[in-house]
Amino acid sequence: MTARVLVVDDLEPNVKLLEAKLRAEYFDVIGAYSGEEAVRLANEEPPDIVLLDVMMPGMDGFEVCRQLKATPETMHVPIVMVTALDQQADRVAGLEAGADDFLSKPVEDVALFARVRSLTRLKMMTDELRMRYATGKGLGVVKEIDVDVNNGDRRIFIIDDNEDQANKLKASLGDNFALSHETDPEVALGRARSGDFDLIIVNMSIEGMDPLRLCSSIRSFEETRLTPILAVVRQGDTRKLVRALDIGVNDYLTRPVDKNELTARVSTQLQRKTYVDQLRSSFQASLEMAVTDQLTGLYNRRYLASHLSAMFDRAFWTGRALSVMILDIDHFKNINDTYGHDAGDKVIKEFADAIAGTVRGIDLACRYGGEEFLIAMPDTDLAFAGVVAERLRQEIAETKFVLNGGRDEINVTVSIGISSTENGPSEDTAQKLIKRADEALYEAKNGGRNRVINSAA
Repeated sequence: MTARVLVVDDLEPNVKLLEAKLRAEYFDVIGAYSGEEAVRLANEEPPDIVLLDVMMPGMDGFEVCRQLKATPETMHVPIVMVTALDQQADRVAGLEAGADDFLSKPVEDVALFARVRSLTRLKMMTDELRMRYATGKGLGVVKEIDVDVNNGDRRIFIIDDNEDQANKLKASLGDNFALSHETDPEVALGRARSGDFDLIIVNMSIEGMDPLRLCSSIRSFEETRLTPILAVVRQGDTRKLVRALDIGVNDYLTRPVDKNELTARVSTQLQRKTYVDQLRSSFQASLEMAVTDQLTGLYNRRYLASHLSAMFDRAFWTGRALSVMILDIDHFKNINDTYGHDAGDKVIKEFADAIAGTVRGIDLACRYGGEEFLIAMPDTDLAFAGVVAERLRQEIAETKFVLNGGRDEINVTVSIGISSTENGPSEDTAQKLIKRADEALYEAKNGGRNRVINSAA
């Protein structure tokens, strides 16, 4: 994995040393020799990660970190402070300024590379989500992201077979979070999958299971793939720490655990999870809006165009029939002209609800246009599709549609045309299938409406 690394230090030999080490690992490296230069370079072309010295004249590393984290274009860029400062208070100050890690000089190369690779993977995933979010925002279909964390609602799962150590962690975290604890690693795996936790803290010295395998399993489950993992390791256990970062652990603490550092790292992970969750949610919302009819909640014609072709191909290869029905509300223009377009929209919405309550999970129901709807039913022959259509026709005919706050009640009927691949031509296509259903609908309309017509063989 390659990445663009910005190395910041006021001493040129320090920059050149890190640059040589990182280039040997095939990273692309840019050097900056002051805080002001670092901020300028990061804003001109945001790097994938920043290695930042703290003690610099003018703007120190803490201020650089604060400025980069306060700028929307660079707030997501991971920052690792690499410095000779080794006091606990300095580490906490760096983390509170927004740094993702704090490494003391001299830095072990293997630990440094593992941390850079780990944070780079996270940055690349976030970048993909940010691009999707930017597209949705440009279309005006997603809202602004709010990264404020309400700790009281955040669920933290501690996996530790040492009760005393787990209790110390819980005491340090206090009543600010919803805390859960499990001593048995096997049980913990099941709880992690079903618990919807915001953060998992794992003691890397547990004895009931290889802790690295435990973390790997958590990371492999679909339900916990993106749940941050905070590892607690013994001081000097670099080998285990490096392996943990390589398999997807997000952050780590060394024993003895400092309360302030624990709080800072937990806060960082929860804030990042909130950010990623909202990016994913906004993308899902924009995706749904792109393929969903806003009034009815059914799929729209754009989604039908791609999905029906896939359903048709499946029917062709499996030999199982695919049926399509097109439904049109009878005399809909009269409803709009008599009661207004708001009333017409209400009829369409309630009609769509009736369709949604009729179709199966494997069926595709969409608003085809105006007062027309289409239902595609895989593994369904013409006879069964006819039964479903007739049941839906009767349900609509017997339903009173209440309009204008209860002042008006009207009856609505529907005409339905059906086609199926079982009676299609040898050179059949999805579009021909729709055309045959449309022709059957036309026949139903001309035949007096409020009826179901199957397409001719």
